[in-house]
Amino acid sequence: MFEKQDLLERLDIQIDWGYYRIKVLRFHLISFEPGHVIDFHNHAEYEFHFIPRGKGIVILEDQTFALSEGMFYLTGPGVVHYQAASSEEAMDELCLHVDIVPIERNECDPWEAAEAEECMEKLRKLPRKPEQDRHGAMACFLEAYQVCDGRYSGYYTSIRQLVLTILMKAVRAYDAGVITTEAPIRNMTAYRYQYAVQYMEANSSSSLTLENVAEKLNISARQLQRTFHQMDAQKPFSKLLEDIRLKSVCKRLEDTDLSIEQIAQSEGFANATYLHAVFRKKIGMTPAEYRKSKQFKAETI
Repeated sequence: MFEKQDLLERLDIQIDWGYYRIKVLRFHLISFEPGHVIDFHNHAEYEFHFIPRGKGIVILEDQTFALSEGMFYLTGPGVVHYQAASSEEAMDELCLHVDIVPIERNECDPWEAAEAEECMEKLRKLPRKPEQDRHGAMACFLEAYQVCDGRYSGYYTSIRQLVLTILMKAVRAYDAGVITTEAPIRNMTAYRYQYAVQYMEANSSSSLTLENVAEKLNISARQLQRTFHQMDAQKPFSKLLEDIRLKSVCKRLEDTDLSIEQIAQSEGFANATYLHAVFRKKIGMTPAEYRKSKQFKAETI
């Protein structure tokens, strides 16, 4: 980072998070010579200060604090502060300046909005004192620099995500572990059922068994059987698989000129005779009659 200290600053980075827009104003590494002083000043934006090396002091309003390697502090809008490197030792500082403004959005994930609101509320109330970077936000600066310098695939998206990570890890440095926003919890029965159905649809032409599908879900065949029963007691694994295969057969009859025998074999049925029997029982006509009816309908449209 010392070679291109302002590399990240050249990017125009904006992130919509919940009902806030985060605009990155500065994103860089600064090196202070021993004894270097930055006199009292303030910003209209949030400034995240991380100390990866060296030591010094910071005065926040009227309180003086010692700074050393591994520390972090935040200065919010209007907070007057003073910084100085030790007279005996240089000090490096990783800086992220962001402007955060409320925005209106038509659609937003409610869980994302709740977490963004909680994070912003905590940022507004963080104590004006340095803290240890216990959650490793500093590492995000180097990662952002590396993906930007290497122009890795998706590097802009990666950097935007890393900016959010810095904000969240900064908040966690002061966090007592109490949260008010819980992440959404899946209905595991519905989730497993939907995943099983998707897998069966994608592999219906192969020799699927209840055990095969259960293995993909990392559950027992008995658990999966119970899941099918809870979702639809009238449709166990065998009937559901049969319905999925018949749906594929219908599509083949409509879209291709393959013979009934070829379709039966390609869709997991033993032979055309067995397909004929199952098809007639479920659909109310033979595969040939179904194909003919669809062709007739297409010709008359």
